[in-house]
Amino acid sequence: MVTVRVEWMEDADQSFGLPTYETSGAAGADIRAIFTDNQSVTLQPGARALIPTGLRIAAPEGYEVQLRPRSGLALKHGITLPNSPGTIDSDYRGPLGVIVQNGGDAPFEITHGMRIAQMVVAPVVQATFDIGPLDDTVRGAAGFGSTGT
Repeated sequence: MVTVRVEWMEDADQSFGLPTYETSGAAGADIRAIFTDNQSVTLQPGARALIPTGLRIAAPEGYEVQLRPRSGLALKHGITLPNSPGTIDSDYRGPLGVIVQNGGDAPFEITHGMRIAQMVVAPVVQATFDIGPLDDTVRGAAGFGSTGT
């Protein structure tokens, strides 16, 4: 079990609680929109906004927190995260915000306390990069879509 430290932003509404796994088999913990003064944001089709969560987090060294869309919002309303998965590095300590975009065809209101995304904690592997000749493969330099029909 990995522990992610969480801290509430000053004046954040804590009544909705911390991120939660909605089922025992869930990979992602749902996070909520926490606006100051219980406001909301309406996203027009194609628009995007940075939605506050009222949280700051500290992932342990060697891990990241990925922010991903919620599938129900994506299917029903076209609500997605354009930089999905968004990465929160282990050394970031600023406010946790979620970039949300309306890919649907109708305005969508994000209300105070709404579950807007899910966070997945994942291990990080850092590579070294070395200049040198590449080995040959069957695919070679064939481009995008070259393995399909």
